Amino acid sequence: MAPLETSQSKRRSDRPETDGPTTAELLELFGDEYTRRVYEVIVEHPRSGRAVAEAAEISRPTAYRRLNDLHDAGLARRETTICDDGHHREKFEALDVSLSVSFNDGVEIAVGVTE
Repeated sequence: MAPLETSQSKRRSDRPETDGPTTAELLELFGDEYTRRVYEVIVEHPRSGRAVAEAAEISRPTAYRRLNDLHDAGLARRETTICDDGHHREKFEALDVSLSVSFNDGVEIAVGVTE
């Protein structure tokens, strides 16, 4: 199986690549129980969408929606491979990120990706 490069989702195209999600976007993203479960599963180790759904005990469509949301927010990476039979497989992994939350004069969240 050969890995393929994948491009960022078009949903993030209105924001420069170096900008992370806003505080509101992060609060909305992780305010969802399914997103938290999916993220916890891919933090453990990279998995296919099907394996994520099984480990998080959610439906595959829900798992893929949350994986796409995490990818769009810059918190997950996807790698696509082509199998010998011509089918493609995607594997998702959490990016190494740092998260900082401040409650001084409101809520402020900053996310940084470590390389």
